[in-house]
Amino acid sequence: MKIAVLFPGQGSQFLGMGRGFIDSDSDCAAIMEMAASVCDFPLEKLCQEGPMEELTRAVHLQPAITVTNLICYQGLKKIWGDTLSAACFAGHSLGEYSALCAAGVLTVEDTIRLVIKRGALMEREGQSNPGGMRAVLGKTIEEVEAIIADCSDAGIVTAANHNTELQIVISGSVPGLDAVEKVAAENGARVIPLAVSVANHSPLVANAVPDFAAFMDKVEFKVPVTPVYFNVSAGTEQDTGKIKNMMASQIASRVRWFEIISTMINEGVDTFIEVGPKTVLKGMMRKIAPKGYKYQALQFDTPEGLAKCMDKLV
Repeated sequence: MKIAVLFPGQGSQFLGMGRGFIDSDSDCAAIMEMAASVCDFPLEKLCQEGPMEELTRAVHLQPAITVTNLICYQGLKKIWGDTLSAACFAGHSLGEYSALCAAGVLTVEDTIRLVIKRGALMEREGQSNPGGMRAVLGKTIEEVEAIIADCSDAGIVTAANHNTELQIVISGSVPGLDAVEKVAAENGARVIPLAVSVANHSPLVANAVPDFAAFMDKVEFKVPVTPVYFNVSAGTEQDTGKIKNMMASQIASRVRWFEIISTMINEGVDTFIEVGPKTVLKGMMRKIAPKGYKYQALQFDTPEGLAKCMDKLV
């Protein structure tokens, strides 16, 4: 059994996330307490009680999702002890920070500080350059890129997330997105608007990159103890300077999730555990794994869910 631990990003939130671990494990509660201490807003109250419109603001949501991921991972580490371990980590967009923390690159406190800053900068860019994101279903990355090229006069649009072979998220200005959606739909695609007001992973948020790089420059990054597959490259990296560069550019770069999971499969990973709220990444696995490949995809965000995962691992 070769295990990959995967962490979700924005879009997986729900009110009450992480509560089961916080209520039942003092070490998990301590992670929330520490994270809350470096925020200038009531992090735990927002995670548990909302309101949802405040929780979903990038400046609040990025630390909220990240602390929940890390709380869930703390629960997993305790149960695993010395018997099991991850062969590799990856995180989807924001989830990459949880992966870096799990791999020993960042401390928990530095992870939270980074995602607070990242969220604030991305919210700033969203206000300066309004836009959105939409999922295009039923077209390959090449087909979507061709449609974007045909609609280039309408506004800025880019293929932001390559999630599965036939699930591409586009990001950009509303006029550009409208034009691409119209052509994609005419060509048989299904297009779903995403509940975000920021054009993440597009040129519209690129002005956040140098400011975030300068902030990150003061944070210590250690060499990964366990391999991390990066969104920007779809590969692993040991050089901390290159890791910092990738994490800064990741804000405006494509999330190459399909390539990451495909590479893990080619390298013999047969067990994928989504650690954090909801089952977005687990759901993608069914669309990425080649026909006939024997694997198991698991997920948990509660102590009860973790117990069920363990039953399938041992």
